[in-house]
Amino acid sequence: MALLIITTILWAFSFSLIGVYLAGQVDSVFSVLVRLVLAALVFLPFLRWRGYRASTLLLYMLVGMMQLGVMYLLGFEAYLYLSVPEFLLFTVMTPLYVTLIYDLLSGRGVRIGYLFSALLAVLGAAIIRYDQLSDHFWTGLILVQLSNICFAIGMVGYKRLQETRPMPQHTAFSWFYMGAVLIAIIAWLLWGNPQKLPTTHLQWGILLWLGIAASGLGYFMWNYGATQVDAGTLGIMNNMHVPAGLLVNLAIWQEQPDWPPFIIGGGLIIASLWIHRRWVR
Repeated sequence: MALLIITTILWAFSFSLIGVYLAGQVDSVFSVLVRLVLAALVFLPFLRWRGYRASTLLLYMLVGMMQLGVMYLLGFEAYLYLSVPEFLLFTVMTPLYVTLIYDLLSGRGVRIGYLFSALLAVLGAAIIRYDQLSDHFWTGLILVQLSNICFAIGMVGYKRLQETRPMPQHTAFSWFYMGAVLIAIIAWLLWGNPQKLPTTHLQWGILLWLGIAASGLGYFMWNYGATQVDAGTLGIMNNMHVPAGLLVNLAIWQEQPDWPPFIIGGGLIIASLWIHRRWVR
């Protein structure tokens, strides 16, 4: 749980940094490629293949492709159509995807209690982030939902692999990032725009931070934490980035949230976590 909280704080800065300094200025595919290559380099010293079945290594690569590769490509593209608050709003369905996908992969029926606590978290995040929507509502909504589904598939898939085909997590993540980088390289060769590379030291610095800290360390801590909690708690924690992201906007960009919805929605997210841990689980 502590790792999930630390990672939530770490990621709270990413949304605004991408939306303010990278989206529309730097090619989205290039941003994804640099971010994932840097993250992969962090775990490259831990790459091992002896003693593991090829199918296991391929599965870890596959979840990396989904959770980071495809998810980032869709997510960065969505920033072209959405403001940061809209992007945050459209991520509130992730807890539902996490709990439903985990139940499907586990071969059990949908658990109503898990679904209820996830719905509370979704409602809380929606209360916080409901805002005037732009003309690109549907395009942005579809892109973010596809991105969220890929994130949930990868995250739950990693959790299930650690349950059924365990390996040391630093080794697992070396293959996880190999898969993510592979899909990013293919995307760059197909759709990359070399005319829109970073032009300032600030943009390069943000890419370095996103690659090494937010991705390299952040996703390791998040997925490691995901293996230590149940699917319901994991789903709920996915929506904690909404109030965290707003507080970052307040502290750095002085963007005041609408305090009554912020307090009500944030309280509902915390309440959903407490209800889930106290009664549902």
